[in-house]
Amino acid sequence: MAFLEKNRNRAGNYAMQPTGYRAFIPKLLPPEPPIVFDEELISLLSKADRAIGRLDGAAELLPDPDLFVAMYVEKEAVLSSQIEGTQVSLIDILEYKAKDATGRPQGDIKEVVNYVAAMDYGLERIKSLPLSLRLIREIHAVLLKGVRGGEREPGEFRRSQNWIGFAGGTLENATFVPPSPADMLDALADLEKFLYDEDINLPALVKCGLIHAQFETIHLFLDGNGRIGRLLIAFLLCQQEILKNPLLYLSYYLKRHRAEYYDRLMAIRDSGDWEGWLKFFLKGIWEVSRHATDTARGIIALQNEHRELIITHLNASASALNLLDKLYANPVVTSRDIAEMLNVSIPTAIA
Repeated sequence: MAFLEKNRNRAGNYAMQPTGYRAFIPKLLPPEPPIVFDEELISLLSKADRAIGRLDGAAELLPDPDLFVAMYVEKEAVLSSQIEGTQVSLIDILEYKAKDATGRPQGDIKEVVNYVAAMDYGLERIKSLPLSLRLIREIHAVLLKGVRGGEREPGEFRRSQNWIGFAGGTLENATFVPPSPADMLDALADLEKFLYDEDINLPALVKCGLIHAQFETIHLFLDGNGRIGRLLIAFLLCQQEILKNPLLYLSYYLKRHRAEYYDRLMAIRDSGDWEGWLKFFLKGIWEVSRHATDTARGIIALQNEHRELIITHLNASASALNLLDKLYANPVVTSRDIAEMLNVSIPTAIA
């Protein structure tokens, strides 16, 4: 308790604004005083490192890593969007793809489709463009194109004050008020500098946790900050070569522990408790990595079992094996889809 009281302004300060409200002004990263690596934090960091390493190894054994990535991205898109209040399931997305993938998705489905597009766009761009404020703006423009919030300056940093609070609330009764637009630009410049400062000697996962929390505190867009912040975790893990493939997404963990997630972020701002946040973050990395590894191994076993059944009962039919592979990419299909996949007539596909 004494430690937290002593470090109350460790993450920043609330400053009175000319119009009479207080906004939070974050301090530079890394935190000062430095992160205290107690026994619990060291243990969680070790577990998270080992778990993410096993996940990376398991991905190498997958017959089609890109297929597994695509499946996980869609699942992540649904979960991340659900945190923001969308009412769409993974089955809804698969059915949409099966029935009318060429049409214009509407409402909540469009938001999830955009999330997948933003993830794909970012992963492709970081191959040639370092993760930067410019790239974050580009990803944000893809995320909000033609959906709820699309009128709130997609791809542009905010030029007005925003806040976090209950639906219908105002600036006066907000739960949290991020920095003013002018202070936000200074904080963003500091965050980008921290991202590429090679002289800062911190474990990669710890640095990733610090960046995510600082990003959410700055709240640089008028809408979509949560989704972009969660995407940022995956991009950081790939850019820093912690993972070769983007197979780790925290939305499931954050959705299950939503109240604690928000409380941990507020504890950074109100009492400088970076350590509590990092423990929560690393526990999520550990849990989600283990789950993803089990899923990858389960998919390998299931594919092998299905192939064996086809070889045994259908005399290793090339069409059947080809269809099996395609069903793992698109498990909800129509007879027309099957006909197109196998280049056969619809009656043959039905048979």
